[in-house]
Order: sequence, then C-alpha cells, then structure tokens
Amino acid sequence: MENLKIAIGCDHGGFHLKEKILEYLEVHHVKYKDFGIYSLEQSDYPIVAKEVAKEVAEGNFDRGILVCGTGLGMSITANKTKGVRAVCLENTYSARVSRAHNNANILCLGERVIGQNLALDIVDVWLKTGFEGGRHKRRIDMIE
Repeated sequence: MENLKIAIGCDHGGFHLKEKILEYLEVHHVKYKDFGIYSLEQSDYPIVAKEVAKEVAEGNFDRGILVCGTGLGMSITANKTKGVRAVCLENTYSARVSRAHNNANILCLGERVIGQNLALDIVDVWLKTGFEGGRHKRRIDMIE
C-alpha cells in the first residue's frame, strides 16, 4: 500500500471527509496529491472529478479517491473518462470486490451518506486489495 500514489479531491460536500482521509494516508505513509478543494467554499464537483480522473487515466497516479455529498456525482463524472472505473461505495465487501474483480481505480464516497469510521474502513480495504486478474481481466478488457 505504501507504494501507491493516490490522487484525491472533493467538493464542499465532501471536504471534512477528505481531510480525514488525508490524515489516514499520512499515517499509513501513502503518497498522494490533493487536487482540492481546500475549504468549505461552494464548488463544482465535475471540475475536480475530471482532473483526478484524467490523472489516473494517464497513469500519473495508481488510484484516485473522490468525495462529495453522496459520491454519486463524482462517480458519474469520473466514469466519463476513458480508462477510469470509478465506484461509489458504502460497504467494505463492495470495496474488496470492486478491486479484486473489477480493478476499480477511483473510489467515490459520500460524506453525507456514510460515517467517518465506515468511510475510513472502506478506504483501508480498497487500498489494500489487489486485482485478482484471471477471468476478471478478460472482463475488464471487454469494458475497455
């Protein structure tokens, strides 16, 4: 997990949770770049989602994390970028399977939907889970 480079961003609805995730990344020595926003000032989630998705799709970062009020807008926007497989998650089982089977490369979370402790558990599982490949790689290739 320490070798991962993470692109992370949020809008005003996900600011507090993003800050907690940054603390988690620091404690676990995970390299990251914060693409904003940096305050509670109202913002437009598509701007940040597109930037993080582009960086992940171009291979500048291994994975991305996006946070807004529900995670849904970030997920919809990020998935418009070729090569991105963004998932909006609310449980650790889906976090594990999204990585192991779907090789998801962007995690979207909703600050208004799940509590901080659950969100950090999801981040932990999602970052620690690798892609299984095999029969799943064939399906990912079909998506691409």
